[in-house]
Amino acid sequence: MRLSDLRGRHVAVWGAGREGRAAVTAIAAHGPADLVTVDDSANFLSLPWDGPLAEAAPLVTGEEGFARLAAAEVVVRSPGVPSTHPWMVELHRRGITITQGSALWMADHADRTVGVTGSKGKSTTSSLISHLLTAMDRPNVFGGNIGVPLLDLPEADLYVLELSSYQCADLADSPRVAVVTALFPEHLDAHGGEREYYRDKLNLLAHGPHAVVVNGADPRLALELGDRAAIRAGFPDTTHVASGPDGTPWFHLRDNPLFPRAVLPLVGRHNEGNLCVALAVLDALGVDVVGRKDSLAVAVAGFQGLAHRLTEIADPSGLTFVDDTLATSPYAAMHAIDAYEGRPLTVIVGGTDRGLDYTPLRDHLAEREITVIGIPDSGPRIVEALAGLPAVRTEIAEDLVAAVGLSRKLTPSGGVVLLSPAAPSYGRFRNFEHRSEVFAQAVADTAR
Repeated sequence: MRLSDLRGRHVAVWGAGREGRAAVTAIAAHGPADLVTVDDSANFLSLPWDGPLAEAAPLVTGEEGFARLAAAEVVVRSPGVPSTHPWMVELHRRGITITQGSALWMADHADRTVGVTGSKGKSTTSSLISHLLTAMDRPNVFGGNIGVPLLDLPEADLYVLELSSYQCADLADSPRVAVVTALFPEHLDAHGGEREYYRDKLNLLAHGPHAVVVNGADPRLALELGDRAAIRAGFPDTTHVASGPDGTPWFHLRDNPLFPRAVLPLVGRHNEGNLCVALAVLDALGVDVVGRKDSLAVAVAGFQGLAHRLTEIADPSGLTFVDDTLATSPYAAMHAIDAYEGRPLTVIVGGTDRGLDYTPLRDHLAEREITVIGIPDSGPRIVEALAGLPAVRTEIAEDLVAAVGLSRKLTPSGGVVLLSPAAPSYGRFRNFEHRSEVFAQAVADTAR
């Protein structure tokens, strides 16, 4: 379904945030017979709904909203509306067409788009792809997920998009190059279960992409893909890391050495995989990766890691404090922990308790010597899940500030203090940025 298909139809936009605002503006320009906005949330951060938006699509709130959704021919939901919402279930039962702004946009732009999703690594990988394409004289517009809504993007010859599972769920067109970085259980409450989450995530691949690029080292992704044709980054027949001409690890494209691993400023094996995926995407788009390897090396060396992802904070004590607040699952925290293997490590965990299973984290730390400090709300439960591991020292702190102070006492000189919460930020903090601010300020306030 395209935006132009909404001309003369009765349309309801569900959600009054950034995505809803973008949808109303775009749909109104195509002349629907009727357009209304529904917001069933009670969000104190909501912006006023007035002016041209209110004129184009009056806002209906509360229980009356369902009647307006049910009366529409097409409902355009914001990504924040979960598939498990009771109204969604009933709208599907009544056969009402449901889509999203992302799907409407993709219908008109799929052939010019690289779309990246994944349970971990999608932000870094999509940023790398955009950065490297720009360096290769392939200008592009970067957007999606936590950023500019797709319907607000300017016209361009090439797009690189980071797409969440929510955005992927309603796509009826796949991007030209569909990219998946990793799969593990996430957001199960919003999707209805693990199987539904994987289905919605992999819907990115379901509608005839020209090329599929995946992280070949991810076991769950390999299982879900089966024998589907895909470029599997990390394998010898595409981009991978192997011993180079000087005996150190190098990035390769098939048998061709490109540049040393040391060129990539990001720590962690998972970031090696992210760059392998990005380089495989460039190759799929026709970039001469081997011929331009020197320029690519310069661009890789200049890549700035994303804020709140393994961001190191300078400290006069000799400790390394690391902000990885966007690690909101046990699997993400495991990757972060591995990035500092070989150094004394204290990790601070805990946040909004979504009832996640922390057994994978326990298994991952079974042979690891590490200190874990739990903070509210889920921290005590995570610590309890680690009970009995012989080399894991656990502590409880009343809040993040107290945890930073405690970490200074427990972490040996030259060690690492890692905020990798394995849980979202809401409840105790406004958002993930607020959690990062509190962490950085606590590091500064406790510095000697």
